[in-house]
Amino acid sequence: MNRFDVIVVGAGPAGSAAALVAARAGLKVVLLERGEFPGSKNVSGAAMYGSAVLHELLPNFWETAPVERYVTRRILSFMSQDAALSIDYKTSQFAEAPYNAFTILRPKFDRWLAEQAVEAGAFLVNETVVDSLIRDEGGRIIGVKTRRDDGELYAPLVIAADGVNSFLAKQAGLQHEFKAEEMSLGVKEVLQLDRELLENRFGLTGDEGLVNEYLGAITAEVHGGAFLYTNRDSLSIGLIAQISSLTEQKQRAYDLLDHFKRHPSVAPLLRDTHTSEYSAHMIPEAGYKLIPKLYTYGMLVAGDAAGLCFATGIYLEGINYAIASGAAAGRTAIEAHAIRDFSANRLKTYQTKLEESFVLKDFKRYKHAPEFVNSARLQNFYPELICQGAQELFSSHGQPKRKLLQVAWGQLRKKRVSPLQLARDLWEGGRALGW
Repeated sequence: MNRFDVIVVGAGPAGSAAALVAARAGLKVVLLERGEFPGSKNVSGAAMYGSAVLHELLPNFWETAPVERYVTRRILSFMSQDAALSIDYKTSQFAEAPYNAFTILRPKFDRWLAEQAVEAGAFLVNETVVDSLIRDEGGRIIGVKTRRDDGELYAPLVIAADGVNSFLAKQAGLQHEFKAEEMSLGVKEVLQLDRELLENRFGLTGDEGLVNEYLGAITAEVHGGAFLYTNRDSLSIGLIAQISSLTEQKQRAYDLLDHFKRHPSVAPLLRDTHTSEYSAHMIPEAGYKLIPKLYTYGMLVAGDAAGLCFATGIYLEGINYAIASGAAAGRTAIEAHAIRDFSANRLKTYQTKLEESFVLKDFKRYKHAPEFVNSARLQNFYPELICQGAQELFSSHGQPKRKLLQVAWGQLRKKRVSPLQLARDLWEGGRALGW
C-alpha cells in the first residue's frame, strides 16, 4: 500500500491538524513522523495561545487534551543585571472555557493531537525519514521517497509540515537558505517542582497557570529573550537567542540560560527544582519576510516549515498558527480532490485562506516587529533605563520626591538620549507594535 490521496510529512501540530481535517472528509491520508512518536523530538514545555483555533477543530478539546495549566496570569519583565520591573496582568476570565491560553508538554500534546488524526482515519507511520520528493516527467510533485524498504509513497498532494529547516520546502524551490540573522536558537529546561509548592510560590490555584517573558540584560549583548511557564508539577524555563548575534558575541546559548537562572529575580523562583529535560530547537524569527511561497504543483507548506512563528516582544506564539495553517492545508486538499486539480493555480487558494484568516493578517501587521525587537536599544538600553528609573523612583534619600516624568526625563538625560533619538525610537516602536 503506497498510494494515498494526501501525504503529510511531520506529525507536529500543523501536520496532525492537516491530516485530521483531510481524513475526516474521507481522504486516504498518511502522516509521516521521523521520531519514535509525535512530539518525541520536540522541545517539551510550551504555551499555546488563541485556543479557539483548537476548539474549532476539536470542540471541547480540554476534556481530553493533556493540558498542563490554563494561563490566567501573564507577566512581561524588563531586566537589568541585578533588577527587574514587571508588568503583571491577571484575570479570572482567562480561566473560563474555551480558555485564552494554556501550557503543555509537547511530547504529550503532539501525541494526543496525532491520535485525533488517527481516529479520524489517517494512517500514522513513525520513525520514518523523508529523503526527497518524487516528481513526474513534467517536474510535478507526485510523492515522497522515505528511508524505508519500498519507501516510495505516492499522492497527488504532499503537505510539508517538517519543521523550521524544511528540507522539502527548500527542495521544492519554495524556501531560500536561511541567514543567521533570520533564525534563533531556543534552549529550554523542564524543572520538576512539587505541585503544592509551585502553586504557593506563583499564587496559583487549581488549574491556573502563569507565563512570564523577560527582556533585557539576561541575554547580555546577544539579541534575544527568556521565558518561564508553569506546568502542573514543573516549570518550563528557556532562552531564545539570535544565531548571528550569538556568533558575533562569541556566546553559547546554554551559558546565557545559566546566567538567566542566577538572576536575582529568577533564582528564588527555581528553588527546590531539579532538571528533568534539557533540549534545543531552531526558531524562525524573521517574521513576514521569512514566509516562503506556500504552494506549488502538488505541494503545500504549513507550520514552522512556512516560517509561522510570531515573535514581537509582546507575543511569542507559534502552535496556534501551526494548527490554523495545517487545518487550512487540509481544507485545500479536500477542495483540490473534489475537482482533481492539484495545480499551483488551484492550490493558491491555501494562501488566500491564510490571508483571510488571522494568520497572515498578524504577520503583515507586525512585519516590522522582528527588526525592532532585536535592536540593541530595545534589547539592552531601555530595559536598563527602566530598571534604573524604578530604582530612583522607589528610593528614599531624605530629599523631596520627584514626579514620575521628572524621573523619566532625568534618566534620559543621564543616558544622553536626545529628544530626537527618543522620538525616533518611539516612532519605530509604534510602527512595529502600536499601529
